[in-house]
Amino acid sequence: NNTRTVANVRSYFNKCNGNLGTSGSVEFMFDHTCNFRIPAEGIDPEDLELELIDFGAEEVFVDEDGILIYGPFESFGALQKELENRDIEILSSGFERIPQVTKKLNEEEAADVEKLLEKLEEDDDVQNVYHSMEE
Repeated sequence: NNTRTVANVRSYFNKCNGNLGTSGSVEFMFDHTCNFRIPAEGIDPEDLELELIDFGAEEVFVDEDGILIYGPFESFGALQKELENRDIEILSSGFERIPQVTKKLNEEEAADVEKLLEKLEEDDDVQNVYHSMEE
């Protein structure tokens, strides 16, 4: 229920001395990206990155759960198709908003934002929460 969710989110902002902006009002502050996680076994991440650049890959990272590939939102289909063409198993995929600039807050401000983030994340109707606070 969008009306109920917006009312709840507005109340969280009001309780935390914040303001709810209009839809899309801070979209320019975030890059809309896609990501894929694949297994790392038998794959050289540097070679893979070079090969996937033509399909929109911008960054390739290795972590304990495999290889993570990031690209712009618009490249999702091309990257997915190329990974499938190469018979590379896709463990997970999705979309994220990554802040272009982060801001360091003082202890009091950070506590206020953390309180707001906690309220938002506890709400069952809120699917994703993105922020530009430096952690």
